[in-house]
Formats: sequence, structure tokens, C-alpha cells
Amino acid sequence: MTDATQPTEPLAPSALPSAPAPAPRKRHRGVWAMLWIGIALVALVVLYFVADGIARAYAEGRVKSEIEQNLPDFVSGDVTVHIGGTSVIAQYLSGSFEKVELDAPKLTVQGIPLSASVVANGVPADRTKPVSDLAGTITISQSSINSLLRLPGATGDLTLGEGTIKYDGTTQVLGLSIGYTVTVVPTADGESILLKPTKAEVTTGGGNLDLSRLLGTVVGSKPLSVCVAQSLPKGVTVDDVAVKPGAATIHLSAHDLVLSQETLATKGSCS
Repeated sequence: MTDATQPTEPLAPSALPSAPAPAPRKRHRGVWAMLWIGIALVALVVLYFVADGIARAYAEGRVKSEIEQNLPDFVSGDVTVHIGGTSVIAQYLSGSFEKVELDAPKLTVQGIPLSASVVANGVPADRTKPVSDLAGTITISQSSINSLLRLPGATGDLTLGEGTIKYDGTTQVLGLSIGYTVTVVPTADGESILLKPTKAEVTTGGGNLDLSRLLGTVVGSKPLSVCVAQSLPKGVTVDDVAVKPGAATIHLSAHDLVLSQETLATKGSCS
């Protein structure tokens, strides 16, 4: 019996068993790590804005409380506060707030109702330090103006029109009582409001007499200066006056003003 030698044929490479591909664990781990970092960053941002919102509400409440406590005794009313700018936390850490808006729609000053609003820029966190600058408006009704203001020679109430103010007066001519009405235009003059006469006419008495020259003498051509500084905190000036029927709006400004009770209670004066 002879042994037949069978030739061996090499296996083709495609027939060899292939080794399993390694699992991409490192890549998956890197993706998950980046995902968790992203989630953590988003959570931190959300928490920051939530904390900043809480801080803003707290700061607005504190400013509101301090302002209302520092109002002079003759001033009363509710004040709303809004702190503008970006992060309140960042502003506080910097030592000052970019913008603080105050609104008092129902304020009473010496028993006279009016509305007021103030926008203050550069408000220090330390209330003993001055505010960089502020701009405010006061809107007052015709009846409130007549309770506060009496013009020399006026015999009745002031009447507000479109950019004008009218008032009545009387004078004596040859023993006759002559009534007249004067129309003036108000303009701001820092410490005062100037009332420039634009028209004057006889309303009663005088018969057929021509009293135009007399009215010019009585009323005059120069503006009547009404001091308002003595009714405002020292350092606050009048920038503009807007008059319409039934109400007037006065625009004010100040620089480097400390919002304390002492400052607000200290009145200015006209030079």
C-alpha cells in the first residue's frame, strides 16, 4: 500500500478568518465628555442669569426703599425702580449702576399732586457718593400750578394753552378800574422760568379809550422771571418747559448730585 502524497494548496487571503475590529471606545468617551461639558456650561449660564435676575429684583427693591425713606417730609408717594444695563451683579462689583429709572406717577409735594420720573446715569452703589448725571420730568396740572404759583398783578387763576399761559389783571386809569388779559410764553432759564408777554388786551372798563400804550406800560416788554430753584433740590436746573391745555411738563437736570435726605431737602435759590 503506497501513501499518496496529497499536495497542499495555500489558502487565499480572503479565506483567512478576519480579526474583529476594535470598538471605538475612546471616540465615544470623547463625545460624551464634550457633551457633558456643554451641558454644564449651559447650566452655569442659566444659573448666572437666574441669580442676576434675583439680584436685580433685590437691588431694585433696596433702591426703592432707600429713596422712599430719604424723601423729605413734605413729599409722599410710591416710587417704582428699574435698573437698566446688562448684568446687575457685574455693575455692583464695578461700584456703580449704568442706568436707574425712577417713576412716581402719583407723587404729592406739600399737598400738591403731580407726577415725576427720573433717569439717573452712573449711580454709585455707595449712596453717599454723587450720581454722575440725571434727567427728570415733572408733570403738573393747571389746578396744581395755581395752588403753587401766584404771578404779580394776576387777579385770577392761570390758564394753560398750547405753549402759552394766560392770566387776568386790573389797573386804574383816571379812577376807572380796567381789566385786562395777558398771554405769555414760558421758557426755561436754569434757576427760573421766564414768562415773555406776547399779547395783552382790555377785557372790562375803559369805554372807548385806547389803552394799548397803557397795557404796554403795565405789562412791560421784558419777560417776567419766576424763580423755581427755591422749590427744587439745590443743584437741579430747569432745561425746558412744555405747556398744553390743562397741564405743564418741566424738564430738569442735575450733575454730581447725592440722593440723600439732606440733599433732597436742601432747596436752591435764584441769583
